[in-house]
Amino acid sequence: MTERFRLKDLGITELKKIFFIIVGALLNAVSLNMFLIPAKVYASGFTGVSQLISSLLVNTAFPISTGILYLLFNIPVTILGWLKVGKSFTVYSFLSVIMITAFLEIIPITVVSSDILLNAVFGGVIAALGVGVTLKYGASTGGLDIIAMILSRMKNKPIGGYFFILNGLIILAAGFLFGWEKALYTLVALYVSSRVIDAVHTRHEKLTAMIVTKKGNEIQEAIHGKMVRGITIVPAKGAFSKQDKEMLIIVITRYELYDLEQVLKEVDPNAFTNIVHTTGIYGFFRND
Repeated sequence: MTERFRLKDLGITELKKIFFIIVGALLNAVSLNMFLIPAKVYASGFTGVSQLISSLLVNTAFPISTGILYLLFNIPVTILGWLKVGKSFTVYSFLSVIMITAFLEIIPITVVSSDILLNAVFGGVIAALGVGVTLKYGASTGGLDIIAMILSRMKNKPIGGYFFILNGLIILAAGFLFGWEKALYTLVALYVSSRVIDAVHTRHEKLTAMIVTKKGNEIQEAIHGKMVRGITIVPAKGAFSKQDKEMLIIVITRYELYDLEQVLKEVDPNAFTNIVHTTGIYGFFRND
């Protein structure tokens, strides 16, 4: 009976995850077709690259929409992610890519405001909400996220530098091709996006979770069933209750945060958990 309920809960969890990935994709498409694309302000990552190329091809014999270009760019990246990052994460990320493409083709490009600054700010905020929701539920919007993860693992360096380089190239290309005013407003949109994403979901690569619980062994087994991470167990005691407990200390990547949250909800919803940003790690940390 217990196993049946767990399987039922697992199915509900997966449906919830898919639902929010679709919501995130819808928000990304709305930000593009109703704010950024009409104002010729460019998003970050592969989305911005797709916008730039689509803008260049719009008056040629082979015009291609932003959505189709975005999908084409993500196909080889998805194959690479499947081999290097992880199957579950890559499948959900590609689902996000497909839904973003579909919504971009369905939602008409509409001018909501003629004010370019409003378009840059609102487009950046809505796109960031979409990305943040997708990350929060254990997926990504594909493209640069997956490439940055692979490069980071190969070079063992933070992924922020890779985001900065590609987004810097997008800003420079927008300036050279469409005028420096567009480049400056693109910078505004990218800045707003980064701040909102940080508010919705941490973009730091590594996090430390400190879990105080009475079910240390059960949580340890459940975590090891979902991810390959070392866990340090420290004896603990409640200062008020005087009850003996255990504190589990585990370092994870931001992409594993959703899986950890699900383990804690299933095994011990009453566990006290503190998630903190990890600025550095010395010693062995599994990157694959």
